[in-house]
Amino acid sequence: MIDEAARECRSWAVTMTSAAGSGHPAGSLSSMEMYLMVYGAANITPENFHGLERDFVVVSHGHTSPGAYSVLARYGFVSPEDVMAHFRQAGSPFQGHVERVVPGIDWGSGNLGQGLSAGVGFALAIRARKRKDHVYVLMSDGEQVKGQVAEARRIASHRGLAGITALMDCNNIQISGRTHDIMKADIPALWKVDGWGVIECDGHDTRALYKALAEARTSGRPTVIICHTLMGKGVSFMEGVPDYHGKAASGEYYMEAMKELGASPELLDKALMKRNSGAFVKPSRPDATVPSIETGEPRTYYPDKQTDNRSGFGNALEDIGRLNYRDPDRTPILVFDCDLAGSVKVEGFAKACPEWFIETGIQEHSTATAAGAASVCGVTSLWADFGVFGLAEAYNQQRLNDINHSSLKLVLTHVGLDVGEDGETHQSIDYIGLLRNMFGWRLLVPADPNQTDRMTRWALSEPGNICIAMGRSKIPVVTDEKGEPFFGGGYVFRYGALDLLRRGGDAAVITTGHMASRALKAWEILKDQGVEVSVYHAGCPLHMESAAIAEAARTGRIVTFEDHHASSGLGSIVASKLLKTGNCCHIRTLGVTRYGDSGSSSDVLSAMALDPEDLAAAVRSLMAL
Repeated sequence: MIDEAARECRSWAVTMTSAAGSGHPAGSLSSMEMYLMVYGAANITPENFHGLERDFVVVSHGHTSPGAYSVLARYGFVSPEDVMAHFRQAGSPFQGHVERVVPGIDWGSGNLGQGLSAGVGFALAIRARKRKDHVYVLMSDGEQVKGQVAEARRIASHRGLAGITALMDCNNIQISGRTHDIMKADIPALWKVDGWGVIECDGHDTRALYKALAEARTSGRPTVIICHTLMGKGVSFMEGVPDYHGKAASGEYYMEAMKELGASPELLDKALMKRNSGAFVKPSRPDATVPSIETGEPRTYYPDKQTDNRSGFGNALEDIGRLNYRDPDRTPILVFDCDLAGSVKVEGFAKACPEWFIETGIQEHSTATAAGAASVCGVTSLWADFGVFGLAEAYNQQRLNDINHSSLKLVLTHVGLDVGEDGETHQSIDYIGLLRNMFGWRLLVPADPNQTDRMTRWALSEPGNICIAMGRSKIPVVTDEKGEPFFGGGYVFRYGALDLLRRGGDAAVITTGHMASRALKAWEILKDQGVEVSVYHAGCPLHMESAAIAEAARTGRIVTFEDHHASSGLGSIVASKLLKTGNCCHIRTLGVTRYGDSGSSSDVLSAMALDPEDLAAAVRSLMAL
């Protein structure tokens, strides 16, 4: 019965790539028994897929999507006719690499090497929810030399994740030829040295696969099953031929493939007719779950003492952790750290909620993916790291989190020139621009510890990917004109709002983050010179309300002021909004114009002409126009 299913699925996989005129048929054929056995053995069905009380399956070699889609069709998740007709068609859910819009696909794979990290994230979330469900990760042999795979192996072993089984399609062929010729590696040894159990079997022998899956599930440790397979299995002219890694069969070759698979060549005619009809099933992405978290009462910091935003975040996080840790009705909160707990201020949470604290060592790529995947598996996940590590270094992983519509809370500390002494390599001066390149991320940049506290509590209660970015230094508490904390008392954070810190009619300053206190010093300088300016703080630079921008423009002059690349941050966003809304005024953008120096935060900012005096001078120069 399984052999017949494999034959039929192979005919569907070949047909869909031929209908599309592209795809990866041969690898799909070598992985077919793996797909059939995993989806057959796992507790995952069309009926329970949209819930959390089930097993999870991750496809890491996402280019073998024809194999995955064919097996999902065989098990009733999708229609085989739809898959064969609409594979790789614009607007169809059946993209060239597997995506979460297809029922049965738990994670969009992206580039090779991501899947095991996602599986680790699922396994950590399942453990946090006190479940015994299992995670299966299907992989290729070519990706085994990637560093992120090694990171994920180590995390799984170190955390004792016995509930994860990896299956590797070891067909010894990749795009450029034989795997062992392209990059030699002792694959079994790599897994063994990282503490995994290793089982080897014939990847086309379904009895051997069943036995291996049963052994792995009861082994008491994470286990990999190395499945020795034949590229292009079942179609003679594809078998063992690297060319068919990424080439569809056409013409007589397609006819021959159908003959060997015992299928009708009319499958292609019907698929093309349906493909050209213009009617296909629309993508359906799982809805984001609103977490059940008690966020508590915000703390208020007063102007008699300077505090860093990192501490404002860390204190709020610890408060929230203590409120929810022992409550079974609350959503678990997993906090990930890459050997920077003290610097990013998550030590308090770690002590208060030890089972929810995940230390992963200096392994940022895998951590970014694992934290993102965990967030779609019934927990709230937060990863705190330096800006250059959590976003610049792991940009691809954060992009994939965006594509997968995860709900990661990414806390970036040590952003901007404010890092000072660490120097240019560690000064994250492009985080706004990097997040702006993506479509789903929301960004919060707090002005002081009070706003940091309130932003943290808000973010943890929201679904979706949210980044909170802050500097390193202790800074003044932002006050109103009476000297009271501006973001304390009755202040309620609202996403997208611009906070009017001071009002004036001669010009407007729009700033973000810790630069707010410097902007207020410039306001004092200008006031003493008889110039009255409005000062706005943009805590959400990616999505600022247009009405406030228009209000600022009515002064006739806007100066933006930021500790960020001047061409890709706040200034460019404000200028774009002015243009799109037809609000015309003079504008000057002050920001980072080169890589920074190594020195104290104040000295490095001064060297970049980002002192309050520089801002005041820029306002005066605009007024002279």
